[in-house]
Amino acid sequence: MKIMNVKIGIKSLDQGLADFVDTANKIQKNLPVKKKDGVYFTSIEAFRKALTPKRMELLHLIRKEKPVSIRSLARISGRDIKNVTNDIQYLARLGLLELNETGKNLETMVNYEKILLEIAV
Repeated sequence: MKIMNVKIGIKSLDQGLADFVDTANKIQKNLPVKKKDGVYFTSIEAFRKALTPKRMELLHLIRKEKPVSIRSLARISGRDIKNVTNDIQYLARLGLLELNETGKNLETMVNYEKILLEIAV
């Protein structure tokens, strides 16, 4: 597995929409579009709500312990399976982890080592 970083940024809604319009215009004109990987939030408050200490702990445990199922992740973390499942599904929607079905289990994977936070001033 290749170690990589995940970029998280803070962008205003106007800035995000402007980036979208710029990309759409380039596509329309058949100009090259630079792919931007990462997860963006509209404010630091939104970032804090999304990446709570408990969710960050789950990411760390997944990377370190490599649990074979969400049930085993709940056991390792000492948390209720329902809450862990909700957090895992949310983190997967953000693109911060991968979910793979293996038989009856839902395996989780974190394919990066660091989260880089970028804030424009």
